[in-house]
Amino acid sequence: MNSRRHMYIHTHKKNEVVDMTQGGILGKFIVFAIPLIAANFLQQCFNAADIIVIGQFAGTDSLAAVSSNGPIINLFLNLFIGLAVGVNVVVAQAIGEKDFSKAQNTVHTSYLLGTICGVVIGALGIIMTPLLLTMVKLDSTIVDKASLYLMVYFTGTPAVILYNFGAAILRAKGDGKRPLLFLVISGILNAGLNIFFVTVFNMDVLGVALATIISQYLSVILVTICLLKETDCCKLIIKKMRFHKAELLKILGSGVPSGLNGMMFSVSNVIIQSAVNNMGSVVTAGNATGSNIESFVYVSMNSIYSAVVTFVGQNYGAGKFDRIKRVTFYGLVSVTLIGLSLGFLALVFGEFLCSIFSPDPEVINLAMQRMRVILPTYFLCGIMDVGTGCLRGIGHSTTGMIISFFGACVFRLIWVYTVFAATPTLFILYISYPISWIATALVNHVIFTVLFVRMKKKQRSVIAGEAGFSKAA
Repeated sequence: MNSRRHMYIHTHKKNEVVDMTQGGILGKFIVFAIPLIAANFLQQCFNAADIIVIGQFAGTDSLAAVSSNGPIINLFLNLFIGLAVGVNVVVAQAIGEKDFSKAQNTVHTSYLLGTICGVVIGALGIIMTPLLLTMVKLDSTIVDKASLYLMVYFTGTPAVILYNFGAAILRAKGDGKRPLLFLVISGILNAGLNIFFVTVFNMDVLGVALATIISQYLSVILVTICLLKETDCCKLIIKKMRFHKAELLKILGSGVPSGLNGMMFSVSNVIIQSAVNNMGSVVTAGNATGSNIESFVYVSMNSIYSAVVTFVGQNYGAGKFDRIKRVTFYGLVSVTLIGLSLGFLALVFGEFLCSIFSPDPEVINLAMQRMRVILPTYFLCGIMDVGTGCLRGIGHSTTGMIISFFGACVFRLIWVYTVFAATPTLFILYISYPISWIATALVNHVIFTVLFVRMKKKQRSVIAGEAGFSKAA
């Protein structure tokens, strides 16, 4: 048994597994989080390139058609990207336990699962595109363009899902640099193809969609080659890809609640997007422009969430509960500083940033209306996510899912059909976000504190029992 647990020798130091259960936490946390922040920030830059190119060279209707699909895409993908969080947690806990055979089984299980999920979700997305666009009540002038973009985009979902699984495996062992490199390479290709297809061939939304899926397939090819060349417990061997029941159940147990949690936020965003779309394509474009700028703040804070999940997962697997408490503190401080500082900068330069997406003064004004509500309070969303990440790291993903269901989805649904229905203004619509973040964050952290105290008591009881047994012996 012992030989199975330690069957992988780390022969390449630069790619070795990072032990987050020993030594100083803050330094390792920062070193791990910075590549994540850079990767997500750059990914958002490349995603924004789609919107910028469309907004500058194809007009407001095309901008609205592409950007209004965001909540729909997230609704479909978040369940399976949530499974990537499950992969991260299971691999991280296995590494913390020094059970490298379990880590290997998780790698092969997750890669097969990601491949199947990607194909299924892509096919379903294409089939359901007309129904999905009906749900969000798009302006009739942009439905055809939105439909074309969405159907082409869904052909790239196998790459999106499988890349997230591969990156989750690498990050679980502390490697955030190579996923960053792969995103830089694919993102540069995406930006270049955007300009080429739209400005040279006048392909409008089709060109942007094609550029996106081509770059997505490049990223998954790069991460797969990387895993094939690994020499440690995260090595991928194609012929060994199969479902290992124990690891599959653990991935699903941690990842499905995470994915459902993301879907719930997406459902609430679709509801809000529907309310926005009822106000016309210009309002849709303005809302999307503001949302795209805000997303740079969000992905930076969400990188801290990913770091918290990994660090908590490894230390939970190793039984190092005191370190979990310190990781939580560093996570809360980090998201607060990032949210406040980036939010302030985005507001100061808001009109200029909006003009990059669209030259239309009305679109810029509408985008600023949204940003003035969201950005000063966005750090609350980060605090909420850190609480969710802590719960997932200690194996309580379902708890986080239930809290988010009521705090985000149910609350915002009630808000739209009561408060907003009575006073249908954009401010009333947007203020639902910070209110839901505050409520959900409070419940997340209270529940985590209760569970953490229970874990500590149980650990002390076990230690006391072992000590008593030793004396008796």
